[in-house]
Amino acid sequence: MKPALTASHSLQEWLDCILALHPSEIDLGLDRLRQVAARMGLTALPHSHVITVAGTNGKGTTCALMEQALLNAGYRVGVFSSPHLERYNERVRIDGVELADQHHVDAFAAIAAAQDKVSLTFFEYSALAALWCFAQARPDVVLLEVGLGGRLDATNLIDADQAVITTIDLDHIEYLGNTREAVAREKVGVLRPGRPAVCGDPNPPVTIGVTAELLGVALSQRGRDFILQRHPAHWDYQADGMTLQRLPLPAIPLDNAATALTALGQIPLQVPEAAIRQALAQLVVPGRLEPLGDAPKLVVDVAHNPQAAAYLAQWLAARPEPRLHAVCAMLKDKDIEATLGQFSSLSLQWYLADLAVPRGARASELAPHLSKPGVYGSVDKALEAALSQADSADLVIVFGSFYTVAEAKAFWQRRS
Repeated sequence: MKPALTASHSLQEWLDCILALHPSEIDLGLDRLRQVAARMGLTALPHSHVITVAGTNGKGTTCALMEQALLNAGYRVGVFSSPHLERYNERVRIDGVELADQHHVDAFAAIAAAQDKVSLTFFEYSALAALWCFAQARPDVVLLEVGLGGRLDATNLIDADQAVITTIDLDHIEYLGNTREAVAREKVGVLRPGRPAVCGDPNPPVTIGVTAELLGVALSQRGRDFILQRHPAHWDYQADGMTLQRLPLPAIPLDNAATALTALGQIPLQVPEAAIRQALAQLVVPGRLEPLGDAPKLVVDVAHNPQAAAYLAQWLAARPEPRLHAVCAMLKDKDIEATLGQFSSLSLQWYLADLAVPRGARASELAPHLSKPGVYGSVDKALEAALSQADSADLVIVFGSFYTVAEAKAFWQRRS
């Protein structure tokens, strides 16, 4: 069934309609999507260099750094990312700017006109709409962030000119499998024969290297083909044919920064060192160690699985604040025990919240994994409690899911 709407309807009306039409949130597979894309002429973006970015964690920050460096170098860039935090418009950027509502509405109307009786999920609609917008704008480079897995993800409709696999860990095991090798088999689906790729995982599953060799992919592997070295006030990067020293420390994990720099080195465009240094110094990615307020310091992060939580715990361990307060709400289909277990060595005051979405966990489901946490009925109430109990010199971190961060940001905007 297709939406019974036109280009004169509002973006919110379209979003509500698309969400209601498909019976499930996730329906992996490309056959349905290819039918509609073929009718729209969207099976390729011949006027853009396309990079598909897959991985368990780090996709958004890797895309953001590549985007900023390319913009600094004077190129036109399109980015499709998901999920959004506050507004649907966040999902598509062209030249660093979110598109106006009408651009998305026009894209949805074009999809509906070609859809016929083909059923599409919300994510498939959003991916096709992004491709339609990119086809109109013809940017120099298009960055496609995979939504789930890779092999059967809607972004994999396009045969990308190069691919990036950031990291591999367990997440969405009901769809991707319960071992790192199984997850990797889905991620390597974004590789294309004879086209270059980057893997930023320092301990990659064997599947990645084997598949790359079978496909004749020139794979740049972290630790073998590119390395990074951390210093207290800067970092160094080295790859074949490129050495960058005393780089600014970015507000994203250095692992992702090094992966992004390696991918930039594969693009058949010149990206000056100055553009890279400027991007590292200026980059702020919403929802990724994003500062919201001071006195006490308030930071939000979308960490929601063990690997991302381990990085967040490492970051917290290095903080200078005298006391750390953690507000957490999670989805019940995540590995709650392993995620919260990453913080076992830290002294944290916990404020757990119910997450009021269909897959949301109750705070009482998180509580058994921690020592004497506070339990609250909403993210708002948990964050209010944390802020009231924190001294001005303390740090309050909010994490656990994209929904958690979105609620915290909305609360902070109302409070401010």
